[in-house]
This record gives sequence, C-alpha cells and structure tokens, in this order.
Amino acid sequence: MVTFFLALIILLVGYWTYGKFVEKVFGPDDRATPATTMTDGVDYVPMKRWKIFLIQLLNIAGLGPIFGALSGALWGPVVFLWIVFGTILAGAVHDFLTGMISIRHNGASVSEIVGIYLGKNMKTVMRVFSVVLLVLVGTVFATGPANLLAMLTPETLNASFWLVVVLLYYFLATLLPIDKVIGKIYPLFGVCLIIMAAGVAGGIVLQGYHIPELTLQNLHPENTPIWPMMFVTVACGAISGFHATQSPMMARCMKSEKDGRKIFYGAMVSEGVIALIWAAAGVAFYGSTGGLQAAMNAATQNGVVYEICRTLLGPVGALLAMVGVIACPISSGDTAFRSARLTLADWFKIDQKKNMPRLYLTIPLLGIGALLSQIDFNIVWRYFSWSNQTLAMIALWAGAAYLVKARKNFWIAALPAAFMSAVSCTYIMMAPEGFRISQSISYPVGILFAAGCMGLFLWKSVYGKKSSESGSESSVSVSANPEASSAD
Repeated sequence: MVTFFLALIILLVGYWTYGKFVEKVFGPDDRATPATTMTDGVDYVPMKRWKIFLIQLLNIAGLGPIFGALSGALWGPVVFLWIVFGTILAGAVHDFLTGMISIRHNGASVSEIVGIYLGKNMKTVMRVFSVVLLVLVGTVFATGPANLLAMLTPETLNASFWLVVVLLYYFLATLLPIDKVIGKIYPLFGVCLIIMAAGVAGGIVLQGYHIPELTLQNLHPENTPIWPMMFVTVACGAISGFHATQSPMMARCMKSEKDGRKIFYGAMVSEGVIALIWAAAGVAFYGSTGGLQAAMNAATQNGVVYEICRTLLGPVGALLAMVGVIACPISSGDTAFRSARLTLADWFKIDQKKNMPRLYLTIPLLGIGALLSQIDFNIVWRYFSWSNQTLAMIALWAGAAYLVKARKNFWIAALPAAFMSAVSCTYIMMAPEGFRISQSISYPVGILFAAGCMGLFLWKSVYGKKSSESGSESSVSVSANPEASSAD
C-alpha cells in the first residue's frame, strides 16, 4: 500500500511543481480571451473557472480512467508508474498545450492548430482523422449506454428505444449553447465521478484490502508484453489524443489565460488520480491479476465496476456505479459529436452563431452516427486505442512546434511526443489488429521511427528559426499577436 500512497503524492506534487514549470514556460498573460472577444452565446460563452474545470474533467474522462485503468491493472502494480509519470510529463502537458494554444488562436480546433504548426498537409489529415474518430467515439458511446439501459428497464424499453433517446439527447447537446445542457449537468456528473473514486479508495484502504507494492514484473495473465500494450491500453488514465479535441471547447469559455493550469493541467492530474485509484482497486479487490481477468471475462468491465462499488459502498455505491457506467460514456459521446461539429465548422469556416448553420452540421453527423450504430464495431473499434494515442503524438509535436516559434523550451512537448511516437509505431507493428510483426523487429522499428521524428522536428525547427531570424516576424507573432498567425 506504500506504493499506492507514494504514487498519489507524486501526482499531487507534480501538479504543483512540474505543472507550474510548464505554465511558466508557456507564459499565460492578461490578454483578452476568445470567450470575451468573440462571445456568441453558443460555443463562446464565458463561464466560471470551477464549472469549466468540472466540465473539462468529465469531457476528457468519461469511463476512460476507469475502464482503461482496470485493463491496465492486468499488468500489475507496474501500471502505477505509467499512470503517474505519463500523466505529469505527457498527458497533462498535452492537454494544457492544446487548450492554451487554442486560446491563442481564437478557440481553434486541434486540426487547425496542427495545420498552423505542422503544415497544410497535416491539417488535412488531422481534419479527416479527428472527425472520423469523434463520430466513432460518439456512436460507440451511444450504443453502449443504450444496451445497459435496456438491461435495467422493462423489455418493452429495448436497446433500440434507448438508442433513439440517447441520440436525441446528443442532438440537443450538440446543437444547443454549451451553457444550456453541458454547462448545467456536467458539473453534477463530474462531482459524482470524483465521489465514486474517493469512495472506492476509502473502501479499499479502510476495509483492509491489500494493494500490492511496486514490481516491474509482468503479471498479465496472458503474458501480454508491457511495452507498448500497457501504454496504449491505459489511454485516458495517462495520455489521450481525444483530450486534444475537447480542450478547445473549454478554451472558448475561459475568461483568463491564467486559469489554464488549474483547468487543463489540473483536470488531467485529477483524471490520473481517478485512474490510479481504479488501477489499485483492480489489483486489490480480486486478489490477483488472474482474478481480475476472470471477473472481466465473466461480467465485462461494467460488471466489475458495479461489483466493486456495490461491495465497497453498498446501495449508494451501486447507484454511483450505474450513474458512472451510463452517464459517463454519454458525456463523452455528446461532446464528441459537438467537437466534430466545431471541427467541421472551423474546416469550412461556417459561422455557428445562428441555428440553421448548426443544424446543417448536426443533423448529418447524428444521422451518420445512427447508421453506424447498426454495424458491429468489434473489429473497427480495436483501432481506436491506437488512433487515440497517434492523435496525442501529433498534438504534442504541434505543441512543440508552437514553443519553437514562440522561442520557448520546446523539450517539454518534444520528449513526450517522441515517446508517444515510439509507442504508436511499435503498437501498430505488433498488435493483433496491426501487422503482427515480432517484438524483435517491432521494438527497433518503433525506436527508429521516434528517433526519425525527433530528427525531422529538430531539423525543421532549426531551419525555420534561421529563416525567421533573417526577416520573418512569425516567431514572435505567436505570443504577441496569435490571431495574425491563425489564418491559412
């Protein structure tokens, strides 16, 4: 149990130390934010910091730090290391930079940010990539809750009925101003997510469950390799590219840049704490990784969450579990569709202040989601985890490029970007849904790919820096006048 508490302390200390260092590198100031200069009553809506924090937490979390952490716990306590240091050094930096750079570019979506700093070709790739990914997320997070609700209600209210209900809610959440639906119910569900995690942590500790101490030994029942499988499986509990699609939504609602660390870095650290608790619960509650795997095979992750909460917290825990496994994925689904609308609006430069332009985008997106919900996603969805981490990799490289142009310490983004490049490449090389190449080949290929990305980045950044010093003012326009560099 010492390892668990030490990991928890490092996460909290990391927020106050490395988080402040990252904040100092970026340099938030008192400039007017898009929420105040571009207020439209729909997407650009000034909100209070505490409310934005809770919305951001639920946006990026959902069931990610629960399901991902439970799956990561199959490798044993070694998962604690990735959750802690992945959160502090990579995930929180990723979320902070994408959110803060979005503020500097009028609340631009991540695809537009990538285009500004990595070129038009990458912008096109990211536009398509992110929209497809967001629609997939929204669709799967519609069918999952619908199936769960069907199990808990009379037979007449089947999965098809609940799917229609969920999609109708998604329609409203995607179309209506952000403070009308999301701004009102998300803070409540965010508090429920925190209470559920705190209750599970208290139950594990006070009821005498044994949380094993750190070991680097691979305890996975199927001997699945730690690298890179664990680093992709945990996903939202350490770093997630999906967060890069969510942070710009909150960037459009912040009244001060100086709230960035508390909102973006703080929400990711909070998610890391939640993931740490659920990983600890996974390895402690069932006594072994084999016991956890057997429980997940028998009852799925939903059943495991319900059993842990009901056993540790009684009827209140059972209620919280139901809220978690139903409301949390819905909260990720609706913001996924909303982010897809905003990405398309940025792409085609469609003003979203009036109802009709929002309808033109919302109806087709939800229609595609409804059609895709009828398809078996068991195969297609396997690629989500890899796509998610690849998106994080690209977003970090864009953040590093921003810091180069702003003449700031780009290593805080470049190093985790290189690490995630190795993770992403190695995973797709050897994963069952990838090329299924042996470790002896996949490992060096992944390392070479990461080294190549770093080399290309350094060469481009040095060349760009020399060019800017010879006459261009683009290197300082980022921090002095971000709007000037946001156009194609």
